[in-house]
Amino acid sequence: MKLQHYLGGLEGLGPVSTETRVFVEPWEKRIFGIHTAMMALSTQLSLPATPSSFRTVWTWADLRKGAESLNPLDYFRFRYYEKWIGGISSYFISHGYITEAELDALTKEYYADFSKPRPSAGCAVVDARIVQYLVEGDSPKRGAAVNHAFAVGDAVAVCDVPTVEHTRLPGYLRNRTGTVETVYEGTYTYLCNTGPDGIGAAMPVYCVRFDPVTIWPGNAEPNFAIYADLYAHYIAAPAAAQQAA
Repeated sequence: MKLQHYLGGLEGLGPVSTETRVFVEPWEKRIFGIHTAMMALSTQLSLPATPSSFRTVWTWADLRKGAESLNPLDYFRFRYYEKWIGGISSYFISHGYITEAELDALTKEYYADFSKPRPSAGCAVVDARIVQYLVEGDSPKRGAAVNHAFAVGDAVAVCDVPTVEHTRLPGYLRNRTGTVETVYEGTYTYLCNTGPDGIGAAMPVYCVRFDPVTIWPGNAEPNFAIYADLYAHYIAAPAAAQQAA
């Protein structure tokens, strides 16, 4: 996510939605359920086998990449779960589960008759795996012991890493300096390799404190701080970061 991930501190973006409902329309619950089932049946998980025909990997990262691949204007135009539909649909097409023509045909059928029965594939084994996934989750934490490069109180500079598909680094923090507030135990990975962005093998994660005045000079309120959990690849000693730039 490039443009959509650089919005911190920008003005004139229009009204901010204060909607508090998780699901505004009934169909949104179904989309959330499809996504949850796909994550539970994802093949990288060590969970009991099922007769499901879902045979590939699906994570939060795949959902995000699918939504973020939209044209930026469409990204801001569509509702939250509409972006999910786009990402999920693209995934099923690209992985050979359905063709674009078949999807279009089915869409027309259901638009023509909203009461048309939906396919049902109820399966106790599949349901049990989904419930187990919801209980256990899929933790990004890996190793327990690690030598951390930074300690609490150290000054660190945020790098300006290249971004292709997705990044966990907010744009407004790039090239800014903060202070390590917390050193998390162990190492952590992301749900997929982010390529040039740099998240691949498990690595340390730090909570870094920033003075908003240094992020938005002349346009920040005093007496508060911004905290960000950042992968080790995103931060460096201030001198090293300057040399890299």
